[in-house]
Amino acid sequence: MNVKELVNQYAAGVRDFRGVNLNEANLRGINLSGADLSGASLNVANLSGANLSGANLSRAKLNVARLSAANLSRANLSGAFLNVANLIRADLAEAELREAVIVRAELVRAELSSANLSGANLNGTDLREATLRNVNLSYSNLSEVNLRDAVMTGAILEQSVVNGSDLSRTDMRDVNLRDAELSQANLNRSNLSGADVRRSNLRWVDLSGADLSWADLSDAKLSGANLIGSDLSHANLVNTSLVHADLTQARLIEAEWVGADLTGATLTGAKLYGVPRFGLKTEGVACHWVDLSPGGDRSQIYRLTPEKAKRFFNQTLPTVQVIIDAPYTLPANLALAAYYERIGEVYAPLKQPPSVEVSSRRTYLTFKTDTNQHIFALAYCAVLPFRDSSATEHYLMAVLEQLQSAQFDTIGVREHSQIRSILANLKSVYEQIKIVKKEAAVFQTEAAKPFLQAPTHTILTNSSNKTLDIYLHPAFGRRGRKVSALTTYDGVDFHLNVKPELILPPVKTVLQFIQDFFDEIKQVV
Repeated sequence: MNVKELVNQYAAGVRDFRGVNLNEANLRGINLSGADLSGASLNVANLSGANLSGANLSRAKLNVARLSAANLSRANLSGAFLNVANLIRADLAEAELREAVIVRAELVRAELSSANLSGANLNGTDLREATLRNVNLSYSNLSEVNLRDAVMTGAILEQSVVNGSDLSRTDMRDVNLRDAELSQANLNRSNLSGADVRRSNLRWVDLSGADLSWADLSDAKLSGANLIGSDLSHANLVNTSLVHADLTQARLIEAEWVGADLTGATLTGAKLYGVPRFGLKTEGVACHWVDLSPGGDRSQIYRLTPEKAKRFFNQTLPTVQVIIDAPYTLPANLALAAYYERIGEVYAPLKQPPSVEVSSRRTYLTFKTDTNQHIFALAYCAVLPFRDSSATEHYLMAVLEQLQSAQFDTIGVREHSQIRSILANLKSVYEQIKIVKKEAAVFQTEAAKPFLQAPTHTILTNSSNKTLDIYLHPAFGRRGRKVSALTTYDGVDFHLNVKPELILPPVKTVLQFIQDFFDEIKQVV
């Protein structure tokens, strides 16, 4: 069949041209919309400007064909061969290209939005400035592909191979790159905001200046990656490998990276406001200074020596532990769950329930917080369901007021200012929680009262693993024994009618405990 016969038959309503051989034919501008050209041989054919929308070209051979500006929207090209084809500015929107072979083809400025290229081979293909919104490229081969300045928002590249490709300045917002291979790819100044990059291989990738805000990079491999000046704010870097990665002046504000491996990484100038610094591997980290300002504007620079850096990046998670001198019961569990849920509605830092350990005689509640700054207020909220809350509140306030009244030669002016801030925050929390205290009767069922009225011991642990006893009830651990003017404690009927003697720790002890609070926020010139 020649071109003239093809045109005449199509005009007569024929659509079945399966297996047709039109190698090197000039089909420029032809209209074959909806035609069945499956298995056709169209190598080196000129199909520039052709209308092939909705056509069936599955398993067709289009090697070195000219398809520039052709309309292939919604066409079926599954298993087709388009090696070295010219598809510049071609429209392939919603086209089916599963397992197509498109090696070293030209797709500059092509439209591929919502196309399905799952399992396709695009090795060495030029896709500069192409539009690939919501395209499916899962399990595809994109090695050494040029995607510079392309738009790939919402694209699926799960388990695809993109090694050595150029994706610089590419818009990849909300893209799915789970388990993908991107080793040595160039993603300079690309936008991967909100992307899912879990478990992907990004070793030796250039991500300098890239936007990775809100991206999920958990368990990803970024060893040797260039992340200079990248934006990783709010990113998930849990268990991510950043061995020997360069994070110079990277923006990591409020990122989560517990379990990340930063061995040999460079972090000088990184913006680390609101970033937890515990559970990290940091051997050999290079970091001369970090920016702890909320906006990353360098208004709060913290300079580090090698020894300071070691301490700075090896903190523990600050905790509040409330030990109750009574065994845990189901009514107590229900009461505490409801009580803490209500407190969390008023005081946001109490957003996670405590871990609970139970022995035959005692119950251990451990609350975790991301920052030392919340630890005093969290302690008050943690003990609020218990009868000891008033005594604990009194003790917390007395400790901070003792520090505030200390002489300036003991505590510096800046430290005094921070202590005032901590005290003001604690008082503010008291005011917020008043409404919950008025509702106490709602949570304190008769069955839960023996547990909630039991003696408690509250212990704070800061990010440097230093501890501070906040309150220890005089009858704690003294079941069946008389304690000074107090009645015998039997776990049910004990009532504290006498204020215990207030014994405060030395100023030096408390100051050592809260020193890390200052380090979190202070500006070092």
